[in-house]
Amino acid sequence: PEKDLPHVIVDTGDGESLLVDTLWDIRYTRTMLDAMAPLLRDAPLATLVNTHADGDHFWGNQLIGDHVDTVTSDAARAEMAHHKPRSMIAFSRLGKYLKQMPFGRTRSVGHWFETLCLPYAFDEVKHTPARQSFSGTVSKDVGGRQVQLIEVGPAHTRGDLMVYVPDARTLFAGDILFIGSTPVMWAGPVENWLAALDLILELDVETIVPGHGPITGKEGVRMVKTYWEFTRGAARKCFDKGVPAHKAAHQIVSGAEFARFEFANWDSPERMMTNVHLLYRQFKGKNGHMSVPAKVNVMRKQALLAHKLPAARPAMMRTDDATF
Repeated sequence: PEKDLPHVIVDTGDGESLLVDTLWDIRYTRTMLDAMAPLLRDAPLATLVNTHADGDHFWGNQLIGDHVDTVTSDAARAEMAHHKPRSMIAFSRLGKYLKQMPFGRTRSVGHWFETLCLPYAFDEVKHTPARQSFSGTVSKDVGGRQVQLIEVGPAHTRGDLMVYVPDARTLFAGDILFIGSTPVMWAGPVENWLAALDLILELDVETIVPGHGPITGKEGVRMVKTYWEFTRGAARKCFDKGVPAHKAAHQIVSGAEFARFEFANWDSPERMMTNVHLLYRQFKGKNGHMSVPAKVNVMRKQALLAHKLPAARPAMMRTDDATF
């Protein structure tokens, strides 16, 4: 119940349906499809759209039949080739190993790494990227209902897209929106993310489905925008003062100014660590891509920050034996 599960939903037309995203493993995706079976009986699945290349949004694709069109952006499809379940299997094993070490900080990192991978069965996943891709904006007909696929990345990842259903005034935002949970940036630049949020605010839309968290309206979009504007400004101040990124993240998330905002109570505030590192790269004129060792090192620092925030949610990610 405390896990930050992605939001997956089906949109039905006359006699056929479009599914936005699958889940992080086969068991969860099968449960989802079973729950949707009454809808899909009268409107069989015709199209699956993966909003980006994170595994929690496409690793369940193997359960979608070959008769279904599977679609994502060109950039996301290229990224999918490198996002394979074995990476999370290795991450989980590393966590188990580190938990056995006789050092409090190392054990805490191990706990965070291992818990991040629970309770998913990544060894059952067959890597199945979307078969079709596009760039820009395309329209699809789903049983007579027009649906727009709008590419807005790179932002959260390199190939983010959103799914807009104009006649229903509904938008599926993918991980451009985290509601009640701290967003994390793996690609950037942050200006692209802010532009995507502005686009949502400009659309004639009433119901907005985030990649993570409950369904929201434009007030939720504005709060995510506030988070990124605050984080960019706070990180820039630290950068200009020469504060190292890991110390800046700790200072920002522990500061009185951060505590005044609603997002201070969101799940996983330790994601500030990754966000500040990506912003620092941007301030230095680099792109958001990090090597695998660099990414693991940032995640290690993020785990340590998590243990400096014992009152934050979800509680299962934290123990009390770490010092930063």
